[in-house]
Amino acid sequence: MTTTTLAVLVPLLPFLGAAAGLLLGRTAPGFVRPLAVLPTLTSLVLAALVAVRQGGDAAVDSATELTPTGSVPIELALHIDGFAALVAVLVGLVASCVQIYSTGYLRDDPRYPSYAALVSLFTSAMLLVVYSGDLIVLLVGWEVMGICSYFLVGHYWETPEARAASLKAFLVTKLGDVPFLIGLFALATDAGSFRVTHVLGAVASGSLDHPTLIALLLLAGVAGKSAQFPLHTWLPDAMAGPTPVSALIHAATMVAAGVYFIARLLPLFEASQAAMVVLAVMAAVTMTGSALAALAQDDIKRVLAYSTIGQLGYMSGALAVGDRGAAVFHLLSHGAFKALLFLAAGVIIHAAGTNSLAAMSRMRNLRDRVPDAYWTMTVALLALAAIPPFSGFFSKEAVLGVAEHVVTGHTEHAPAAAGWIVLVAGLVTAVLTAAYATRLWLLAFRGRGIEAPDHGRQPLTMTVVLWVLAVPSLALGGFAFRLLPDWFDGRDLTPTLTTSVLGTGVALVGGIVTYAAWRHTTALSAGVPLGAVAAHPEGDAAQVEAEAIASHKPAYGDIAYAPDPADPGRLLLGPLHRHAAVGFHLDAVYTALFVRPVQAGASLVRFLDREVVETYVRGAGALPRWLGAAVRRAQTGNVQTYVSALLAGTVVLAVAVVLVATGA
Repeated sequence: MTTTTLAVLVPLLPFLGAAAGLLLGRTAPGFVRPLAVLPTLTSLVLAALVAVRQGGDAAVDSATELTPTGSVPIELALHIDGFAALVAVLVGLVASCVQIYSTGYLRDDPRYPSYAALVSLFTSAMLLVVYSGDLIVLLVGWEVMGICSYFLVGHYWETPEARAASLKAFLVTKLGDVPFLIGLFALATDAGSFRVTHVLGAVASGSLDHPTLIALLLLAGVAGKSAQFPLHTWLPDAMAGPTPVSALIHAATMVAAGVYFIARLLPLFEASQAAMVVLAVMAAVTMTGSALAALAQDDIKRVLAYSTIGQLGYMSGALAVGDRGAAVFHLLSHGAFKALLFLAAGVIIHAAGTNSLAAMSRMRNLRDRVPDAYWTMTVALLALAAIPPFSGFFSKEAVLGVAEHVVTGHTEHAPAAAGWIVLVAGLVTAVLTAAYATRLWLLAFRGRGIEAPDHGRQPLTMTVVLWVLAVPSLALGGFAFRLLPDWFDGRDLTPTLTTSVLGTGVALVGGIVTYAAWRHTTALSAGVPLGAVAAHPEGDAAQVEAEAIASHKPAYGDIAYAPDPADPGRLLLGPLHRHAAVGFHLDAVYTALFVRPVQAGASLVRFLDREVVETYVRGAGALPRWLGAAVRRAQTGNVQTYVSALLAGTVVLAVAVVLVATGA
């Protein structure tokens, strides 16, 4: 079987599994789980075979025209280079783990068949994006992921939080997709083709007329899909969906699609210095702002959501300094440990007996109750904090190292301003990342909240997956930075001494300071009684927490528990905590600038339609209605009346004729 045939089967199998799952979900429920797991696992195996055959050599290209357009052709094309081959393996691995994990996590969910089918369709769409060599076909997978995210985030549609989150995710990403679509058409017009290879050829030859405009339009779509500032606000709210969905969206699909798209077309963005600086600023604001917000969140999944936004900012920063190898390296590393973090959080949530949310300030004694989640999450948090020798250290240092090369003038792929922006923001974010990772570990496993009821042991499928993902989280980086250059354009990914010392040093400082703050707050709050409360306790802390977890249910069912006052985030952030807890009020700003004006405009249109347009319509219909009523009243059904009226009319006509004749 040729490499092209194998590559076609990789996205096709999950699609067929999704279709079969939807058709047989009600009639043959026993086939639902095999149809969810087996096609995705097979797709993973085939993606690995494609990667082995591609081997980092020349890209595999194949195309067939879908339909004649008369102008720019649309082709079903494959373009599989080293980046695409490895990213497809990541997608298959995480999707397989999520499907296996979900068989236990949602084993009693009546809507599991549709959920599993949508996850398979989601996986198929992302694999289509990864392998596609035509931008229109890539756009199809891009949009299918958007609609799948709407349904999956809103899986618990009985809750208003899930309904609102699904709508927000769909609308915000579509807001970015409009300029993205315009940018694709403008790019194809300048390049004369939607084929990735032809577009890159046009960029190399300098035949693009509007590279800056096209790059900025495409960046808008990337900001929406990859949750970058200012279109990142949908991602924390998307945590209302099932935890395995969060793992899939955050680790390997959807949010990774935007970063991967820029990596695919990086020469286009490098053709515009302005676009590279804009990308660097967007990445810097995203990574620092999201890290501050993560340090103030109480819900464990919202911490991880803001963490994902920040790590995507690192990837965007690597692209802003012209190194797609470092960006995709961090994408691969992050995909492993972030999937592990979310799935371990799912074990914690499962132990707490809730659907999707778990407030860290209310946790207690979880280390002994969920030992698998404890050890694997510890590994993943160390990787997130970029502590050597865990995988996150090598991939994050690759980003900081290439930024240093730009600053010191060792490379000319990006402006020096972009290098400084990414390097400084990356180091600041490294401190904050270690701080919120340490805070999460302390509150989740050493917290003083009220212990939730014990809901028994987790299914084996959930815990096995954690250990599977712990392996790449621990060992991927140490091997990858030596092997990946052969796959990634030959770029050196070896950590540099300067950024390694700086990055590790600031990460250790962030972790140690957070631990010291936790010890301090624990000592101060040692005499504070914890227990069930009927209403919010008085004080500023309760108000901040109420804002931070507004619209979310308490951690353990509908019972409100007093939070653990030993939260180092409040001490570290000080007055900034209130603003960071609500995402720096960006949702309120967007509501004031966009939502309310649109609602006001809609109200005005409704008023004009009802009070003005309908008035004219009612008036136009009133006159015929009145005439009809008059004629209807004349129809009495009395023959004598009709004869009398006929005679009277005859007399009137006769008189009129006589008068006319006399006058003549």
